[in-house]
Amino acid sequence: MPLHDTLCPRPDLRVLVTAGANGIGAAIARAFHAAGSRVHVCDVDRSALDRIVAGTPGITGSMADASVAADVDAVFDDVRSHLGGLDVLVNNVGIAGPTGAIEDIDAAGWERTVAVNLNSHYYFARRAVPMLKLSGSNPCLIAMGSVAGRLGYAFRTPYASSKWAIVGLTKSLAIELGPQGIRVNAILPGVVEGERMDGVIAARAAALGISVEAMRQQYLDKISLRRMVSADDVAATALFLCSPGARNLTGQVISVDGNVEYL
Repeated sequence: MPLHDTLCPRPDLRVLVTAGANGIGAAIARAFHAAGSRVHVCDVDRSALDRIVAGTPGITGSMADASVAADVDAVFDDVRSHLGGLDVLVNNVGIAGPTGAIEDIDAAGWERTVAVNLNSHYYFARRAVPMLKLSGSNPCLIAMGSVAGRLGYAFRTPYASSKWAIVGLTKSLAIELGPQGIRVNAILPGVVEGERMDGVIAARAAALGISVEAMRQQYLDKISLRRMVSADDVAATALFLCSPGARNLTGQVISVDGNVEYL
């Protein structure tokens, strides 16, 4: 097989992307679809879900709150109906959570962040793994973490704690599922350009009492390449992790961040 062919996923993969109607999730869903995969997405945002399904014929979708086990079960009913099986799970769902000093973060904000960012990964993994075990297509589970899963992140403790937990889940599942040929890796995006990051910067600026412009520059100054990454950068890494060229990559935590030095 020519080297360049080993760097792209096979064209007939069956892929589920959680929170796949917006942002990084949508970029990943579209990238797999463009590579010839059959893609199903789920999302809590009905209007975004309708847009990606209508705008990209061939992508199917389910409405779901990923933190609710019953909703996740319904997603897998749809996956069986639309895809007939599963080769790749991209556990992408996550929220920013509250910003503030630890003594000012209320329990509801903490618990909601953990429910969406961590519990959802468990709900999807436990339903996906039995299907991945039946795959003959180099099955993969990709967990979406964050650079905040390898660095401390003051005033964003709920988010950072949940993302560090994703790293532990990834490494543990890689060991557990390796004997069945299932590879498990995590992608840790850094500062990803877009509306969500704009909101995070604004909230952190308010918490620290500085301007949004000054806060944005602080983020860039912490990145070795002095630039944000794009959702497409993250999607390209997801494609590679499902390619033949990555067949011996598992248990890895891969930062796509321009080398964020500190937060």
